[in-house]
Amino acid sequence: MQVTEFNPSELCSRKLWQLVNDEDREGVDRYQLQQAIEELASRRHYLAELTRTGKLQNPIHKN
Repeated sequence: MQVTEFNPSELCSRKLWQLVNDEDREGVDRYQLQQAIEELASRRHYLAELTRTGKLQNPIHKN
């Protein structure tokens, strides 16, 4: 059996956004989903949308 490690930093922001908003989320567990959300927030991509939809619990502020 081959185990594939989920590394959100290797995915483009668009793919991460799709994972976060996919209703089925097949193959993505809660921890991986949170990692994807945190990666998007750290990139500041889709930050307003994440906040507006309530997916981002603790907004990341970078100076």
